[in-house]
Amino acid sequence: MTGRLIAFEGADASGKSTQARRLGRRLGFDVTFQHGATDVGGAIRSIVLDLANEHLDDRAEALLIIADKAQHVAEIVGPALAAGDTIISDRFTASTLAYQGYGRGLDLDVLRATMDFATHGIEPDLTVLLDVDLEVAKARLGDQMDRIEGAGAEFHQRVRNGYLELASANSDGWVVVDAGGTVDEVAARVDAAVDAWLAQPR
Repeated sequence: MTGRLIAFEGADASGKSTQARRLGRRLGFDVTFQHGATDVGGAIRSIVLDLANEHLDDRAEALLIIADKAQHVAEIVGPALAAGDTIISDRFTASTLAYQGYGRGLDLDVLRATMDFATHGIEPDLTVLLDVDLEVAKARLGDQMDRIEGAGAEFHQRVRNGYLELASANSDGWVVVDAGGTVDEVAARVDAAVDAWLAQPR
């Protein structure tokens, strides 16, 4: 039996990392993340997020992030699924489509094909999109931003719009959760959505 993959997606400061960890504790599922969960991924993350790398080419950025996905699947996600486990990942393939595709303007089909190669075609069984107003996200971030968080309001609006477009096109495998409010309020919405999905016959 193969396991299942639940991915949390959303803009920076949407609360996805907090909610992914909280759900993992509640259900007893392992939680991982992109990018940086492996040693190789950690090195990639430091390059991609470093403010000093302001001239990093958009294609180079995408390829680095997709390389992290390959290592992440090889070391963590792939073995968990092969063992029949359910695993939660804070970001997976949709984040690259949203950030490097819609945000940076790179070709979505090329990104999909490259990620398919990197991940052996693995896609989440369920994607939980935490959608938050950009002004709320900005207030949560404060002044300390990494290279991508500081990419500007127009970039992040394109990312949010991209996420919502992906969710609309993949309604069977996605749930959109309002990420406004307190951690507990958002958690209640996440729990309701995920529990309903888990109750469905496989």
